[in-house]
Amino acid sequence: MITVVGTGTGTGAPTAAEAVAGAALVVGGRRHLESVALPGGAERIVLGPLAPALDAVAEYVAKEAPVVVLASGDPGFFGIVRALAERFGPQRLEVRPEVSSVAAAFARAGLPWDDAVVVSAHGRELRTAVNVCRAHPKTAVLTGPGAGPAELGAALGDAPRVLVVASALGSARERVERVTPAEAAARDWGPAVSVVLCLDEARALGPVRTVAGPPVRPGGWALEESAFAHRDSMITKFEVRALALARLGPRPGDLVWDVGAGSGSVAVECARLGAAVVAVEKAADGVERIRANAAAHGVDVRAVHGAAPGALDGLDDDPDAVFVGGGGRELPAVVAACARRARRAVVVALAALDRVPAAREALTAAGLDCDGVLLQSSRLAPLPGDVTRLAATNPVFLLWGVRPPAHDEGVVQ
Repeated sequence: MITVVGTGTGTGAPTAAEAVAGAALVVGGRRHLESVALPGGAERIVLGPLAPALDAVAEYVAKEAPVVVLASGDPGFFGIVRALAERFGPQRLEVRPEVSSVAAAFARAGLPWDDAVVVSAHGRELRTAVNVCRAHPKTAVLTGPGAGPAELGAALGDAPRVLVVASALGSARERVERVTPAEAAARDWGPAVSVVLCLDEARALGPVRTVAGPPVRPGGWALEESAFAHRDSMITKFEVRALALARLGPRPGDLVWDVGAGSGSVAVECARLGAAVVAVEKAADGVERIRANAAAHGVDVRAVHGAAPGALDGLDDDPDAVFVGGGGRELPAVVAACARRARRAVVVALAALDRVPAAREALTAAGLDCDGVLLQSSRLAPLPGDVTRLAATNPVFLLWGVRPPAHDEGVVQ
């Protein structure tokens, strides 16, 4: 039997001491091992690389010798229970959880967390955590080397967020501080940080929830044009938006650009599906319209006033996917700039046949696999006499370029 004991954020020390009393092998971080008295004759392994520790555990399991693994907080929450269960099976585990660092941090902040999004940056790309923080009003980030409060604050820049940095939770050195992203970026926080809460304080107390976690994804998308404020029908029609969203594939942790955003309908829809979104628009009244539409739908969209491609130079983070709307003589240059930086896909909507070849060339020249379709739809429209006709919408070309996976690229979990 492998006993997994959570320690550190509440009253777990007596439980840990009781568990290790009869252990033949005790595995844990250095501070966990130093917090309890190990029985004489018991072997101890300080956790570093996980694979050698699991191999040692396997030797003791084969001999049916008792093993104790000490971990922080709730070891089943982004913790070692997953690796142990995969290697040895859940039936061999007895898990004694403590209060998780996330639960403890929200308790110290005096906030409920049933509506929080929790993301781990420990041993993972920080950009995913950053994009989740940009897209959601209440996020907990589990930190790691190179992905702590300073790095998170620097990446968030001037985003309207407050960071609650919880360090050494449950110890005599516990510290909980509220800082701006800029203040976090300017400090050396050391290795004691447990978790960082990223909050939009105006929305930190969301509505009462029935299902815990991030907001449930919308039951529908490709919303009617009437769901958005727009000027003179200058909006991506819902039929086009439906296919564009399918090719963009926005999801939590992604960054999406909407370039030539107009009313921001595509930007808002991507944000509703959980992505962080930047909308670039050259018209000042368009920027205000984008902000109003985002607020009306309760999502965060960063609206940037400027004309592409030049305005894109000021965007530091490369997007996962880009939607390019509108047209004009600059379109090939805009598509080329987006295609060079997109990590996954670029989708382009065009009304002019003449600009299709240049846009397609810009996608393929950047190494993207290109495809496209001409969308022609007719909507039901009433006529006098209680009859219905078909009203044709303007045809639109939709091109998309997808970056092929590298040959050595594995499956990302």
